[in-house]
Amino acid sequence: MIIFKQKSKIILPMFLAISFVVPIANAAPVLLGIGNLPGTGSDLSGLTGTLESGTSANLLGGMGSGFAYAGNNTFLALPDRGPNALAYAGGSTVDNTTSYISRFHTISLSYSAGTTLPLTVTTALNSTTLLSSTTPLNYASGAAPSLNTATINYFSGRSDNFAAGNSLNPNNGRLDPEGIRVSNDGKSIFISDEYGPYVYQFDRQTGERIKSFTLPDNLAAANLSSSGASEISGNATGRVANKGMEGLAISPDGTTLFGFMQSPLLQDGGDGGRANRIVSIDIVTGATHEFAYDNQIGAKNYNSSEILAINNHEFLVLERDGKGLGDGSKAAIKQLWKVDLNGATDISGISGEANLLANQGHPDKSLFLDIRALLNANGITDANIPAKLEGAAFGDDVIVGAETYHTLILANDNDFSAIAGDNQFFVIGFKDADLGGSIFLPQAVAAIPEPETYAMLLAGLGLLGFMVRRRKLSSL
Repeated sequence: MIIFKQKSKIILPMFLAISFVVPIANAAPVLLGIGNLPGTGSDLSGLTGTLESGTSANLLGGMGSGFAYAGNNTFLALPDRGPNALAYAGGSTVDNTTSYISRFHTISLSYSAGTTLPLTVTTALNSTTLLSSTTPLNYASGAAPSLNTATINYFSGRSDNFAAGNSLNPNNGRLDPEGIRVSNDGKSIFISDEYGPYVYQFDRQTGERIKSFTLPDNLAAANLSSSGASEISGNATGRVANKGMEGLAISPDGTTLFGFMQSPLLQDGGDGGRANRIVSIDIVTGATHEFAYDNQIGAKNYNSSEILAINNHEFLVLERDGKGLGDGSKAAIKQLWKVDLNGATDISGISGEANLLANQGHPDKSLFLDIRALLNANGITDANIPAKLEGAAFGDDVIVGAETYHTLILANDNDFSAIAGDNQFFVIGFKDADLGGSIFLPQAVAAIPEPETYAMLLAGLGLLGFMVRRRKLSSL
């Protein structure tokens, strides 16, 4: 039996021993607190049994590949394609991926009222929702999820779940979710992935796919393989294997998605190149546009992990190295950059790094936050900064003493590996002045709490009484 919602919850308070830097009003973003959810427990999917690697099918694992605000201090947290860090017999041909069913988790984050920092961040896992299609999907022989029915076909992380054709075939059963956002009415979600890249719309309550967006052909890999290395060597154009559409934003007016490729396309220089692409998608018409993004910091090019809308044309982009906790090294670059696409050149018909950079038009970038420096200043060493900070979302405004802060939450992916630590949620406070003149227009999502969460929400009113509702401004 498949359980999409479960009345029980996992509630884990996080009490911090870190001494935080005392904020100065309007000086710069500040670290308000850190929450966590250990990935060693079970999720609330109701799944039983084990995967090909022997890992439990309901292992909570990592959930920070994508992170989205869902109203009422509720967030959606996204695992990627599941456990594949553990080698198993016969797994080398599929990069050790498994039949892990794609899913998202609904969690809540609440903060203790107080006049000093850090705030105690309490996290609760409320439900787990599996992702499926009502139409048949393409699977490798013997790799179809055993829970499939005549009308429910589940997406999974196995890299061999595809049919002939290029990588944009929406009937392929493989999915590597990396970005997630919620529709303004709160009823559906949008997810981007790396295998296609794909951008799908799902019903938030059932997890069933309700729409597939047709992405530009220049993003497609023509020759597919269950081995990422073989897929890279077998193509000269399209997305780099395992570096597809890593980030996803939604405009605050709810009309447009912005998908961010993790690395440049093969025809634009490939992994290690300088010119990434941001793809805008009109949610109603499906019309797309492409914009170039210069990912260079100093003299080095960095892959991009997330994109988050400040307003309808300005965004925060998360650039990072792969160093830190989980990599056995020390973090060096973890930064958020502000970029404005207003007046940017559509480069859909252009290819090649030099050509993209010469035609990017308006989108110059400016540093919004050096995440590493902020965490260092609050006693977190480079070795303990998660290597894979990947998810970002704005939360509700909070009051600390006499100060009101907007909140930004950063989440990490740990690839289901215990050595990469817990799922951590870094709650950062900032003011309008920190945006350098940009108008902050956060998305207003209609809160639709699950019926079983009402009791918890009512009980939590004492904790949440100090919070203020996020501002609702007219569209730009």
